[in-house]
Amino acid sequence: MLVEILKSTLFGIVEGITEWLPISSTGHLILVEQFIKFKQVSPEFWNMFQVVIQFGAILAVVLLYWNKIWPITKNKEKALKSTGILSYFDKNIMILWAKILVACIPAAVIGLLFDDVFEALFYNPFCISLALIIFGIAFIVIENLNKNKKSKKEENNQITYKDAVLIGFFQLLAAIFPGTSRSGATIIGGLLIGLSRPNAAEFTFYLAIPTMLGASLLKLVKFGFSFTGIEIVVLLVGMVISFIVSVVVIKFLMNYIKKHNFKVFGYYRIILGIIVLSYFFLVNR
Repeated sequence: MLVEILKSTLFGIVEGITEWLPISSTGHLILVEQFIKFKQVSPEFWNMFQVVIQFGAILAVVLLYWNKIWPITKNKEKALKSTGILSYFDKNIMILWAKILVACIPAAVIGLLFDDVFEALFYNPFCISLALIIFGIAFIVIENLNKNKKSKKEENNQITYKDAVLIGFFQLLAAIFPGTSRSGATIIGGLLIGLSRPNAAEFTFYLAIPTMLGASLLKLVKFGFSFTGIEIVVLLVGMVISFIVSVVVIKFLMNYIKKHNFKVFGYYRIILGIIVLSYFFLVNR
């Protein structure tokens, strides 16, 4: 059991780092699993684990941004209405949540309908490598185009519903192609429509809450809640570690992008994609 727990710890670290840095958590988990495999869990459990482990990362966002996303307020000036039950809800935060939910629609609808199809077609090292490289190039190109441009939208309240829909379609790309990176795709979408780097990253964090929660619940339902003892321990350890690491990584990323651009992540993606592609080409010769 100890060895399985250590493996789960490693997967939790990988998830916590790669979920928020725009380098693809699912892609990294799948790649790491090629070399480090669980021995005492079922293949069905692994299929569920690599998604549900994200729940720990979600809780990190909730902890760090609680004051910006919790809609209940005692301030009547900020409320939706001055009286009644709506007087307890912060107007600006409720509008933010409405935009977050609108952005979730494309991935939620398409993901529910074609989740198994996408998994069968694209969850393999070749597709992951291509997605890493293509979106790595996209980061570099977009940052070069935006080099001397001033961001038009520095705050979340400047994001329109149209912006939210567009970002939602970029998130859909990540739902289809592992290796794309959910955070990477949505950040690229945000940068293209004029969001500042911190604003694009922050909205990506918020968008992760319903998206990843929904994906986790879907995988749990499909798995059937029939866990062995070791599977419960492995899943809990992975989620706890991903939570702790995510708190550190989110703080790092927000500080980093205040002074730097995303090009370093683009270069990392390209190099990793080429290495992975080369490795699996040689292995399968």
